Amino acid sequence: MPSTHLPSVELHLHIEGTLEPELIFELAARNKVTLPYRDIADLKSRYEFTDLQSFLTLYYANMAVLQTAQDFADLTRAYLRRASAAGVRHAEIFLDPQAHTVRGVSLAACVNGVAGALRDSQAQFGLSSALIITFLRDQPAAEALDTLTQLIAMNAPIIGIGLDSAEVGHPPIDFVEVFDLARAHGLKCVAHAGEEGPPEYVWQALQLLQVSRVDHGIRSLEDPLLVDYLVQNAIPLTVCPLSNVRLRVVDTLADHPLQAMLERGLLVTINSDDPAYFGGYLDDTFAAITRTFNLTVDQLAVLARNGVRAAFIDDDRRAELLAEITHWRAARPA
Repeated sequence: MPSTHLPSVELHLHIEGTLEPELIFELAARNKVTLPYRDIADLKSRYEFTDLQSFLTLYYANMAVLQTAQDFADLTRAYLRRASAAGVRHAEIFLDPQAHTVRGVSLAACVNGVAGALRDSQAQFGLSSALIITFLRDQPAAEALDTLTQLIAMNAPIIGIGLDSAEVGHPPIDFVEVFDLARAHGLKCVAHAGEEGPPEYVWQALQLLQVSRVDHGIRSLEDPLLVDYLVQNAIPLTVCPLSNVRLRVVDTLADHPLQAMLERGLLVTINSDDPAYFGGYLDDTFAAITRTFNLTVDQLAVLARNGVRAAFIDDDRRAELLAEITHWRAARPA
C-alpha cells in the first residue's frame, strides 16, 4: 500500500474539531471548568452520532474549555504538530468565532490565538497555513455581518470567510449581504453546501455567494446539470469521507460517492473536517479511502494535486507543492 504520508493540503478543517479529549480535560483544569464527564473514557463513549445536529451538540458543549488566546493557540499548535506528522504541507483552517463570543470570549482572543500560532507554522512545523472565518448559518445573518464588520475593522489576519453548522433549513441565500461585504474587502469565499442540504444549496452558494470552493458538496451528484457546471468551471469540492460516515450522511465508507465523483471529473480534495470527533486526521483519511477503494498511487497523486490546485496560495508555493507530489509519485511503483 502506498505511504499515507502523501504530501497533502488540507482545506476543510475546523480548528475546534481538533479538540482532543485529553486537551479538553487539560484546559478544563486550567480554566476551572466543570465537565459533565467522569473521565476521558466517558467522553469518548459519546462520540457516536446519529446526524449532524447530534454531533454539533457535543461539539459546542466541549468548546466551553476554550477561554483565552493561549487556549486557542495551544489548540492550534496541537493540530499543526499532528498535521505535519500526517504529511500536510499547507492548511487553510476554519474558525467559528460566534461559537466563542456567545460564551463571553472576545473576538480578539479567539482570532489572535489561532492566528498567532499559524504565523509560526512554517518555522515550527514545516507547513504553510492560513485562517478562514466561518459563520454559523443557524444563527441570524445580521450576527454574521456584525462579526465580519468587526473583523474588518480590526484588520484581522484572515484570507477569507465560510459558512457552516446545521445546513438543512438554512440556505446560503440568507447570507448574500455578508459574502458581498467579504468580497468587497478582497476576502476569498467558501461555503458548506450539499452535505445534508440539497443540490439547490450548492447552486445558491455558487451563484449568490459566488464561492470559489464548495465544502462537502457530495449531494451535487443528484443534479446532473450541477455536476456539469462544477466540472466545466473546475470548482473544487472539499470532501470529508470519514466525517460523512460518522454523521450518517452515508452508511459506510464503501457507500461514499468518492469514486463516482472522480469518474465524473469533479475536482475532489480530501480533508478531515473535525478529526478529533470523526476518527482520523488526513493521513488516516487517505489510508482509509485507499483501503476501501483500492486507490492507486496515481489516484492518490491526483487527489493531492487537486488540493494544491484548490488552495488559496501564490504560484510559487503552488509550484513547490506540486513538485513535492511529483517527487513522491516518482519514488513509488505503479
